[in-house]
Amino acid sequence: MPEADATEKRYNLNEIVRIFRMDELPDLFSLACFEAAARTLNFRAAARSVALSSAAFSDRIRRLEEHLEVSLFDRTTRRVQLTPAGQRLLSHARDLLQSAGACRDVAHGKGSVTPYALTIGTRFELGMSWLVPALEPLSLARPERTLHLAFGSGSEILARLRRGELDAVISSSRLVERGLAYVPLHIETYVFVASPRLLEDKPLAHPDDAAAHHLLDSEPSLPLFRYHLDARTDGRVLDFAGHSYLGTIGAIRQRARCGGGVGVLPRYFVQRDLDDGSLQVVFPEVEPLADTFRLVWLEGHRSSTELVNLGEELRQLPLT
Repeated sequence: MPEADATEKRYNLNEIVRIFRMDELPDLFSLACFEAAARTLNFRAAARSVALSSAAFSDRIRRLEEHLEVSLFDRTTRRVQLTPAGQRLLSHARDLLQSAGACRDVAHGKGSVTPYALTIGTRFELGMSWLVPALEPLSLARPERTLHLAFGSGSEILARLRRGELDAVISSSRLVERGLAYVPLHIETYVFVASPRLLEDKPLAHPDDAAAHHLLDSEPSLPLFRYHLDARTDGRVLDFAGHSYLGTIGAIRQRARCGGGVGVLPRYFVQRDLDDGSLQVVFPEVEPLADTFRLVWLEGHRSSTELVNLGEELRQLPLT
């Protein structure tokens, strides 16, 4: 999994409450007193800066030390010095005070928001045709968010998701295992296509015509062709002359355009080819089954809220 920057950590209030009772948590004012003393190394000056008497200020520091069960300062009549425990606490206390100070501005939509990054896995063709062009509007909508992309086949990116290497993937694969959360994005429709030049010499209008054609698909299990085959109501099996497994829909499209075979492809991916006549729909009376693009992540992911928001934004961007 990509290393999370410290600013990306999320803290669960229920976990904190299980560790400490609420009345045992260090209060912010005591941390502010500690920070003032650490900054000035002079208890009297620090007390004045927070409008407390010297006795009340010293009592605040004493109670904070008792709560944390450490000594934060070494004090003599001549000097005040942070202990190693005090040095370790100082930067964390300052971060807490800064975050607390920003609460009002954030609640009113002012000030800065915490930056974060997400790494999204996607198929190459979908990423290049849809997700990469979407990066600009997505960045404008949420400048605090950085989106990284990782490309691979559907099975590759899902495997990387399970290993925790990706925050989420965009996939139309059927989700049958537990432990996955998702947001549906777009319906993915399919068409069975071939080059018009190929069809002039070898028509493909009847199941028996398949014997003269070569079927193109991504894998030996014919995952794309099954969208057509499972939609047929006549029970006919198309017996092709041969098969080629080309791995990606981009390779299938290119091969089909030059007459090297026939295949089932996502409609969004070949719509321009259908419009300009470089590809033609075969068996138009059979409407292939559809699928759904989803943004998928592991349940319990630390950025689940951000991923739901991203999914809603992607849903508004049409497939191209």
